[in-house]
Amino acid sequence: MLNTFRACVCALLLTAALPAGADIVRDLYSASVPMADQSEGSLTAGARKALGEVLVKVSGSRSVLDNPQLAPALEQARSYVQQYVYLRAGSRGEELQARFDFDPEWVKSQILAAGAPLWTANRPRLLLWLVMEGPQGRYFVNRETSPESVEALRAAFGRRGVPLQFPLFDLNDAAAVSPDEVWRLDVAALRSASMRYDAEHILGGRVAGPQEGRIAGDWAYLPPNDTLHRAITAEAFESFAGSGAALVADEMAARFALAPTAAVEGGLVLWIDGVENYADYAAVMGWLQRLELVESARVERIVDDRLELRLRARADASQLATLFALNQKLQPASERAPGVQLSYQWLSP
Repeated sequence: MLNTFRACVCALLLTAALPAGADIVRDLYSASVPMADQSEGSLTAGARKALGEVLVKVSGSRSVLDNPQLAPALEQARSYVQQYVYLRAGSRGEELQARFDFDPEWVKSQILAAGAPLWTANRPRLLLWLVMEGPQGRYFVNRETSPESVEALRAAFGRRGVPLQFPLFDLNDAAAVSPDEVWRLDVAALRSASMRYDAEHILGGRVAGPQEGRIAGDWAYLPPNDTLHRAITAEAFESFAGSGAALVADEMAARFALAPTAAVEGGLVLWIDGVENYADYAAVMGWLQRLELVESARVERIVDDRLELRLRARADASQLATLFALNQKLQPASERAPGVQLSYQWLSP
């Protein structure tokens, strides 16, 4: 039976479902930065700046840039660029940028060696409701009403590695919450309107148009069982968007980014019940393989619908349990056998 599972898993990994309410961030090890020109000196400086952005995304916090053990990595950034490409940005393509792609394994090894936290690519999805006030009144920010603002928001949250989702703004949303309710940052209304999206992490915002060259607004971040407010005054909408991304990323990383530990001798034993078919097996194994702190997941036995694994990880059982909480298909078991550090029930669709 085990050989049959292994024979089928490669094909099924491509279709394994992601956890509800979470996404795999696929550009963690890439960053685009402004360039003065295309000279060798600018490429070296650009690679260093881009690596700084990547380190912030992967660790979850800008404080990683203050870690002295990462200073040599920043100086060597150009040597670990896998590829780069020049881009033209701005509304008229007037700004020269370069996108740098770095070696993921090298970046992770530098962060782990420095003892800095590592935030895995499996991250909670954020649902964003933002209302802008202008001469015509208050309106939701979306692709129809304010496409440039949407692009600025996507760029800001992308720089911090936060998966961003906008509501559909269809009739159901119109009936569920009004621009005025979001403008008041009505927490109950925001949570109620977000239920259809299965969103556990919600961001509400309001922003007024430019006055005397500045904009003012507020953010209300609603993670599970909490509410965090932040008032912002900025010179441009891009800065306002960046403040929201920083608020969310800092709080998410405080919960989900983990400082690496030494691998537990002999590994950790993980039991998952409810693995009934090849698709379940592929989904479990594919998800584990995407967790950067899990170095290996070896199948030891398959007994009926129970998958018994031994994990080698740069994290202890309690840290892994924090990561596993992102996968809503994994329900912690009420009891576990002696010698089993992690025990879960797989919830099939």
